[in-house]
Amino acid sequence: MINPINRNIFGNPQSILRIIPLGGIGNVTKNLYVYEYRSRPDNISDILIVDCGVGFPDEAMYGIDLVIPDITYLRDKINKIRGIILTHGHEDHIGALPYILPVLNVPVYGTLLTAKLAEVKLQDSGLQVKVNVINENIPLKIGPFSVEFIHVTHSIPDPTHILLTTPVGRFYHGSDFKLDLTPPYGNPPDFYRMTKAGTDGVLCLLSDCLGADREGLTLSESVVGSTFEDLIRSTKGKFIMTTFASNISRMRQCVDAAVKFNRKVCFIGRSMKQNSELAKNINYLPINPKFLIKEEEVARQQPNKVCLIVAGSQGQFGSALSKMADNHNRFIKLSKDDRVMFSSDPIPGNEGGVNDIIEKLYYLGADVIYSGSEGEIHASGHGNQDDLKLLARFTNPKYLIPIGGTFRHMVQYRK
Repeated sequence: MINPINRNIFGNPQSILRIIPLGGIGNVTKNLYVYEYRSRPDNISDILIVDCGVGFPDEAMYGIDLVIPDITYLRDKINKIRGIILTHGHEDHIGALPYILPVLNVPVYGTLLTAKLAEVKLQDSGLQVKVNVINENIPLKIGPFSVEFIHVTHSIPDPTHILLTTPVGRFYHGSDFKLDLTPPYGNPPDFYRMTKAGTDGVLCLLSDCLGADREGLTLSESVVGSTFEDLIRSTKGKFIMTTFASNISRMRQCVDAAVKFNRKVCFIGRSMKQNSELAKNINYLPINPKFLIKEEEVARQQPNKVCLIVAGSQGQFGSALSKMADNHNRFIKLSKDDRVMFSSDPIPGNEGGVNDIIEKLYYLGADVIYSGSEGEIHASGHGNQDDLKLLARFTNPKYLIPIGGTFRHMVQYRK
């Protein structure tokens, strides 16, 4: 809870801005932050929510598919909620919308890809909700809040940070990011607006901290494109890449490399098919239709002319990759010349499922490339120590709260 420091800068000294992480702290997923403005200590005036994500069950949570934030606290305050702001389109930031939005019934805002991914997620649950596409250059006025979207880089297109101006002061919500100076697609981070926020005054920075135990700057996403080319060039059979279904940039790099070596591309898994189709429709994943094939057509191609992009990189039971590893895909069988590349790191808690699939893939004779077994097959979407230092220097906040990591990462950030 943060009180204003100076009446002349921040207005009424009796007003309060409370930040409530309803998705919890000390975990990477389930992101849902409540910004609650109180014009007086006993009077809640307005509420704005940033992100609405799911968590993922650990191996002991039998029968549980998803974990969602507990919004009991908000149920008697629904008339105070002005909207939900989305920072980017990953599941742990938008995945709880189908479960929470029907209860809250408030407007939702995000960048183009974020909005489209959220709409698809809602439609899958039978909800025909239009997500408002924002203009990054125009601040959004919502009640007493002014919301600015600041372009950053991450492992998905269209990510933003949120600069929230309130009657108490300015809050910089620095969700998942890295400072990628040479992104393969799109613009680098908007350093001007970050530093302008710091010059104008930031009362509190909430900063991604997942990379706080890694030195230096995070690798650019561009390095992975070269790795795709090297691995596809040397693969004698089918080349199979798995990553998060929302990682459109990684999918596009794989597609570009496959097309360069004249391989047909097939997207496998419901989420992968859905998101790739969405990305194609808004021109975030351009591909000549002659290079696209369906799952049932794979067996009719020469193995060294095929690239499969498959959902299930986190070892999810019943995913497309899991079925392939169990030899349950009726159209596609793996052989000793095939190569499977995990182009993502396991989310903490998913290591067991990922390792189990890797073992099964090896048993089927495939060559498996995963984090730690090969060079630059994955570039984290989260900033290392130097990325975090730069954001803190740019924004120059009075207070700093690490978010988006485990307690280990928070302690490392403090150090």
